[in-house]
Amino acid sequence: MKHILAASALLAFSSAAFAEDGAVTGAAGGAVTGAVVGGPVGAAVGGVAGAAVGAILDPAPEEVRTYVTRQSVPSVKVERQVVVGEALPETVEIHTVPDNDRYAYTVVNERRVIVDPQTRTVVQVID
Repeated sequence: MKHILAASALLAFSSAAFAEDGAVTGAAGGAVTGAVVGGPVGAAVGGVAGAAVGAILDPAPEEVRTYVTRQSVPSVKVERQVVVGEALPETVEIHTVPDNDRYAYTVVNERRVIVDPQTRTVVQVID
């Protein structure tokens, strides 16, 4: 059983190394984490959960990142750290990205942040 688990982890890591798709990377990371915590069953559950999260949090395309870095909006102070995968507070104003309604942006704690405008979830932090 340990050999199967080791082979699964190796396959997951090699898939992640060659793929730029967030779902594959998320699946690999979730499977490995699940395996460490819950054995083979944890690997299966972690892989599915990781794929779902990875698909949702794919980094924004280059043209969106370029647009966001060129905009001048005031920074908003937020007491907690901005983390990819977590939603911004409702008090933070977000701005839409023209020609791409999948993304919005703002500046929080002097850092540019790209978010999902529907959920306010942080997709990417640009340093």
